[in-house]
Amino acid sequence: MGRVTERRRTIRIRDGAVSTRPDTLVAEEPLEIRLDGRPLAITMRTPGDDFALAAGFLVSEGVIGDGSEVQSIVYCAGATADGVNSYNVVDVKLAPGVPVPDITLERNVYTTSSCGLCGKASLDAVRTTTRHPVADAPPLRVEPALLAALPDRLRAAQRVFDRTGGLHAAALFSEAGELLDIREDVGRHNAVDKLVGRALTDHRLPLSRAILLVSGRASFELAQKAVMAGIPMLAAVSAPSSLAVDLAAETGLTLVGFLRGPSMNVYAGEHRIALETPVGLD
Repeated sequence: MGRVTERRRTIRIRDGAVSTRPDTLVAEEPLEIRLDGRPLAITMRTPGDDFALAAGFLVSEGVIGDGSEVQSIVYCAGATADGVNSYNVVDVKLAPGVPVPDITLERNVYTTSSCGLCGKASLDAVRTTTRHPVADAPPLRVEPALLAALPDRLRAAQRVFDRTGGLHAAALFSEAGELLDIREDVGRHNAVDKLVGRALTDHRLPLSRAILLVSGRASFELAQKAVMAGIPMLAAVSAPSSLAVDLAAETGLTLVGFLRGPSMNVYAGEHRIALETPVGLD
């Protein structure tokens, strides 16, 4: 299996002084995801947690919603030039009786590490109906002070980021602020898929009492992945997109952006934030 990090020679220039030294970089390799032997998608990812990544991707695509629907996930022969398995091809076999979706060119997408929706025929194609509506999730109320503490806890748990400075992170927290799981990847959507896929294989979906925190911005795709996994609250240290806000409002997702210390913006689902005084919104 590919390594999470790799070493490369670099020339360093500091205050006019030039030196040569090795640098630790995050690894990035393609992963082909197959469904019952048929190619479905290719994503650029950081090697590791590939089975969880594939499972989480299928949850976000609406193919599966429960761990019992997966019979097996295995590596296929994706040989390198010297004949060694590259571990860059994964095949997901669905359990007997689980319908296999029609894999058309519309669904057969190439996913870069920066955009998990490239190749979608239209915006409507990603508005997949979730099996775990967050509007129906058990009541969840979170204090702003608890949310304010989560980014530091996320950062402290980012082991690979400390060595490379080049990874996104996604983490699940309990409503009490306990870190439940964290995944890192060169693609922010992959990090979320790895979290969701692990929860699926552990039979923990829906994640109806969890908070999802991402280290970057909150795009439409990340909001969609949260909704598909039944996660009622998505928080990001950076900005959300307008479509992410629209989707959150439509589905009942609580969306928090610019979560930096005690400061944050709540864009949707404010009923899950325990505010001291009611706020009138314009």
